[in-house]
Amino acid sequence: MGATLLGVGAAQAAENPPARHQWRSRVLVISAPERNDPKLAAQRAAFEKVRDGLKERDLVTLEAVGDGAAARDLRARLKLPADAFRVVLIGKDGGTKRTEAVPLTADALFETIDAMPMRQDEKRRRNLGRGPDSTKKGPRQAAPRSGSEY
Repeated sequence: MGATLLGVGAAQAAENPPARHQWRSRVLVISAPERNDPKLAAQRAAFEKVRDGLKERDLVTLEAVGDGAAARDLRARLKLPADAFRVVLIGKDGGTKRTEAVPLTADALFETIDAMPMRQDEKRRRNLGRGPDSTKKGPRQAAPRSGSEY
């Protein structure tokens, strides 16, 4: 039974690009009707400047640009119009967290992500042992676990 469930999950991930990243990464989908869309260029430029911040927040970017089959499929899955720019943030849980019709600033994106409970938990876990008491010798205490693991 376990192998069957894994096979179904893998098949769904192959058909649904954002699902490939579920529970591991947040996904930012950028959709534009054509490659020379000025909003697409602005969105790419805004995020080019903050690569480290994107990486720190476990963010991957997928693009649905033009009228190719993959772009059409991704837009259909997210119910995005083919003739307009959209940017969609998908959380690690696979849920849509934010959708915009204009380029999203890095500050607005980071504010949205940093307010998520899962991101706050990640920050606590990453900062474990880095506080003012981290120079003390002795056993470390594990962070309390939340109700859901990822």
